[in-house]
Amino acid sequence: MKKLRTPDSYFANLQDYDFEPNYLMVDDTEGGELRVHYLDEGPSDADPILLLHGEPSWAYLYRKVIPILTAAGHRVIAPDLPGFGRSDKPASRTDYTYQRHVDWMQSVLDQLDLKNITLFCQDWGGLIGLRLVAAHPDKFDRVAAGNTMLPTGDHDPGEGFRKWQKFSQETPQFNVAGTIKSGTTTTLPQAVLDAYDAPFPDESYKEGARQFPILVPTTPDDPASENNRAAWVVLSKWSKPFITLFSDSDPVTGGGDRIMQKLIPGTKGQNHTTITNGGHFLQEDQGETLAELLLKFINDNPKAQ
Repeated sequence: MKKLRTPDSYFANLQDYDFEPNYLMVDDTEGGELRVHYLDEGPSDADPILLLHGEPSWAYLYRKVIPILTAAGHRVIAPDLPGFGRSDKPASRTDYTYQRHVDWMQSVLDQLDLKNITLFCQDWGGLIGLRLVAAHPDKFDRVAAGNTMLPTGDHDPGEGFRKWQKFSQETPQFNVAGTIKSGTTTTLPQAVLDAYDAPFPDESYKEGARQFPILVPTTPDDPASENNRAAWVVLSKWSKPFITLFSDSDPVTGGGDRIMQKLIPGTKGQNHTTITNGGHFLQEDQGETLAELLLKFINDNPKAQ
C-alpha cells in the first residue's frame, strides 16, 4: 500500500491549536503499517473521552471542545482517521474501505488500552464509532452522538446526502476548506480554513476524502450493510446512557436523532438537545456549548459501580 504523509511544516502555527501530536502504528492489511495521529490530553489516569471526527475534517475540529473537557479533569483522545489530518494517507482510493477504518480505529483503542470510554461521534465518526461500540460494548460507558447515523442502506439517505455524494465525485477539485465552510453557520476566519486545508498539500492527498462519501451504505446490498445491521442488533439492546446532541441546521443528518431515540434503550430519560445555530460541523459552530453538554451528560450519568 502506497502511503502519503503530510510534512510536519504544514501543521506549524495553526490558529488555536497547540496540542502535542502522538502517533501509533496500525496494520495496513497488506503486511505494512500506517501511522495514525492522535491527541491525548488531560490526566492519563482518568476515564477517557473519545472524540471521533468525520469527513473531511480532523482533530482540529475539536480544538474548542478539548480544553473544556480536560479542565474538568477528563482525559481526551482525539485520533485522525487514516486519510485525514496528521495520519498517513493511503494513496489509492481502493485502499479505503469502511471495514478497514473500523479495524484501524479498533487497533487504536486496543493499543491505548482504552476502557470506561465516553464516546462522542459526529459524521463518519459515528459510522465508525457506533460499530466499535457494538463490537465491544464492555469498553464503553456512555455514548453521545451528534449529526451522525449508522446507515444500513435499507432506507433512502435523503436528497441532501445524495447531492453531497454526487458533488464529491464530480467536482474537479475537492475543496476541503470549502466543504467545512459550507457545513457551518458561522463565518470562519481564513486562518481556520487554512488549518482544514493543511493536511492536503495537493489533490493526491485527498483520496480518502473523495472515497468516504461513496462508502456510506445507500443500498441494502452494500458491502457494509450486513455488519451495520448486526451492529444495530447490539445497539437496540444498549441500555447504558446514550444521548443525541444534534444541531438545528444540518440538512444531511437531520432526523437521525429521533431514530436513535426510538431504537436505542439507553436514550430513555436523557437530556437530548438540539443545539441551536449549529451546522453539520457543530463542533466548529458551537464547540463550547457541545463541551458543556458532554460534561453534563457525564455528570448526570455516573459510572455504575
